[in-house]
Amino acid sequence: MNKSQVYPYIPNSVPEVKAAMLAATGASSVEDFYADIPPALRLSRPLNLPAPLLSEARLKRHVQGLLAQNRHCGDVLSFLGGGCYQHHVPAICDEINGRSEFLTAYAGEPYDDHGRFQALWEYVSMMGELLNMDVVSVPTYDGLQAAATACCMAVRYQGGGRRQVLVAANVNPDKRSHMQTYGRSEIEFIEVAFDAATGLVDRADLQAKLGPQAAAFYVDVPNYFGGIDEGAALAGLVKAAGALLIVGVDPGSLGLLTPPGDYGAAIVCGDIQPLGMHMSYGGGHGGFIASRDDEALVLQYPSRLFGIAPTSVPGQYGFGDVAYHRTSFDKREQGNEFVGTAAALWGITAGVYLASLGPQGMVELGEGIARRVAYARQRLAELPGLRLAHADTAHFKEFVLDFGASGFTVAQINTALRERHGIFGGHDLSAAFPALGQSALYAFTELHSQADIDRLVAALRELLSQ
Repeated sequence: MNKSQVYPYIPNSVPEVKAAMLAATGASSVEDFYADIPPALRLSRPLNLPAPLLSEARLKRHVQGLLAQNRHCGDVLSFLGGGCYQHHVPAICDEINGRSEFLTAYAGEPYDDHGRFQALWEYVSMMGELLNMDVVSVPTYDGLQAAATACCMAVRYQGGGRRQVLVAANVNPDKRSHMQTYGRSEIEFIEVAFDAATGLVDRADLQAKLGPQAAAFYVDVPNYFGGIDEGAALAGLVKAAGALLIVGVDPGSLGLLTPPGDYGAAIVCGDIQPLGMHMSYGGGHGGFIASRDDEALVLQYPSRLFGIAPTSVPGQYGFGDVAYHRTSFDKREQGNEFVGTAAALWGITAGVYLASLGPQGMVELGEGIARRVAYARQRLAELPGLRLAHADTAHFKEFVLDFGASGFTVAQINTALRERHGIFGGHDLSAAFPALGQSALYAFTELHSQADIDRLVAALRELLSQ
């Protein structure tokens, strides 16, 4: 950016305005505001950006041209998953979260924003029923943040020098990276291998690493590959070592699968994106954390917790914060963690979704997805040059296809599917999981019809026969 240039669409870019702002703050230059950032972390050259477009009309035309290059999953048949999924979003979800009283409500207190707090209380109540847990947090920024915070909670709860958190190697690589970045100052993360044949946790490796310093073991059920591990068996090993089991779960699976708390998870977390949120080029997301009503563990939550209480008017109730003193709102720098940005709007959206489907609807959702996965695995197993990885493992929503014997890379397959058939293929796993070779992660939801799956099979058959 030219420091002397005036940009019509960038506020305060007039040199005289900048000078007045510097004078008001007592700074000699803009550089003074970055003095606390170590030189090693600062870029000493201008950003490699094209020359600015000074006309608003030209800028708008340029941006529209860039946006027109996007191809979203509403335009093509998509089998992408891996943490962000194309589910049906009932119209009522968009109708409610688009209302101004919810859309513009961010902070506030129960006594001045009663409707939003009631909506969020209803959301956490329904999530508690779905998870069969007593306590559920308001939404964190996303599911990755929920997992990272759950690990920090476990270490604080355990105390006594237990600083290790074991993490299954079959967890989403982005999630593992976020957990490491967020918790590394307080936690020693140790990876637990997965069995290449099943895609599930290597129990022998887990047991070997569950030493006296282990505070917790983190695993996703279903895992990143869609595999469903034996939660009770894992819980038994973890409990015997005096550690806590933390389970990340897809909430859309809980109409079909056993809630993790029922087989021994102390903390359950995940992302509510499957509950009424569009993919939106990677968003929106909101994380949840849940546990039993163990006071010592509840006090480790950094985020707000909503409760209900009687008022002076018989039969009327109010909504407020539970154990507010544990939050950084009250303790400031002495808080467990800073509360950070909450995704309250998505919590309200997920509440609308859960209320719309109801318990039976969640059952039908899970069963419908399971049937589609079973049909897809059956059809794809027929293709020469294609192998179902982890063939003997039960899966939910997604599974891994091995293209190693086909002579093609996953990148080649995905390019051909997109350009010749208008299909988004699965996530390429070859970089993140090199031990799996040329493999891809394919996802199936209630939006995929039998004809959609047959179309994928026909396209892959044609490509693999060349």
